[in-house]
Amino acid sequence: MTTFKKAERINSLPQQFFASLTGKVQEVMKQGHDVINLGQGNPDQPTPPHIVDAMIKAVNSPDNHKYSPFRGLDSFKEAISVFYKREYGVDIDPQEEVAVLFGGKAGLVELPQCLLNPGETVLVPDPGYPDYLSGVSLAEARMVTMPLIEENQFLPDYGDITLEEREKAKLMFLNYPNNPTGAVASRTFFEETAAFAKNHGICVVHDFAYGAIGFDGKKPVSFLEADGAKDTGIEIYTLSKTYNMAGWRVGFAVGNKSVIDAINILQDHMYVSLFGAVQEAAVEALLGSQNCVEGLVASYESRRKTFINGLREIGWDVKAPAGSFFAWLKVPEGFSSVEFSDFLLEEVNVAVAPGVGFGEYGEGYVRAGLLTSEERLSEAVKRIENLKLFDK
Repeated sequence: MTTFKKAERINSLPQQFFASLTGKVQEVMKQGHDVINLGQGNPDQPTPPHIVDAMIKAVNSPDNHKYSPFRGLDSFKEAISVFYKREYGVDIDPQEEVAVLFGGKAGLVELPQCLLNPGETVLVPDPGYPDYLSGVSLAEARMVTMPLIEENQFLPDYGDITLEEREKAKLMFLNYPNNPTGAVASRTFFEETAAFAKNHGICVVHDFAYGAIGFDGKKPVSFLEADGAKDTGIEIYTLSKTYNMAGWRVGFAVGNKSVIDAINILQDHMYVSLFGAVQEAAVEALLGSQNCVEGLVASYESRRKTFINGLREIGWDVKAPAGSFFAWLKVPEGFSSVEFSDFLLEEVNVAVAPGVGFGEYGEGYVRAGLLTSEERLSEAVKRIENLKLFDK
């Protein structure tokens, strides 16, 4: 068989971090071990029944067996507008300020290709979602990292960015509630961000994947709630986490008209929109009963309490996440993040993600997902306790 040479843009892509992690876990499971996998971000609960029922009904409609409109169903875009007004008090023009996405990840990877020429600069959080780097690589752009450190509540310090880098930057990625740290951002921070971006001509892309998941009675803030936000960027929202629809691959971008237009033009050349039945089910998710969302957040908060309190009881000094469904845990002295992750997997069959996989400033931490039952989280704590790494 002839082996064809890959294009340089493919060879230059970063290694898929989660694929490597999954491989390690599967190898241990093949050996017959019971692995508690806290290393990935795949929601473990089913899509709510009323959304599934809407999908079934929509699949049976012959209209949905044809090509959908290139830029999505008007009903879906109008539902997005209603959702943003209801949840965040933000007015969204459904025709000019919404782009339908094949999941949030697709939009995040597309954005650099929409807005950057080769060699132009993008600001990326470190640690951050690894697939930001994929879009930067495909655009042949230049990346400058913004360290997220605990002393600054895992928020970037714009004062640390040199004047030269500020002036070169064309695009900035942010993500709150944050993956992997679980940190949240305030409206004040987003207003500072919008002002900074305006001053330097930077487009802000806020990844709002965990927008529904805040704890202690505090609802996460949308970037678009900030004064001047729509003038300086967009927000990407996915139904994957809010409605347990990860496998459905449906999301959207909202905000600045020129950026939305760029996304739509790129997607016009790549797709013929999303399956109409999925869009109709998404309308039901956004406009139907939100009791499922309230129950989901309550479930994650209960899991957080079980896991974090359990780790503290065995002597591990950890902090509870303020949002998302991830815990960001400092590794014990004497371990790197990869060494500690491998140690937990090999010794007690508990899988976590090494922090360095999210960037240089993730070293010294591991990420654990609250994506299994409280019983399994408690079992994970017991297994870790048996290692006797911590003083009670």
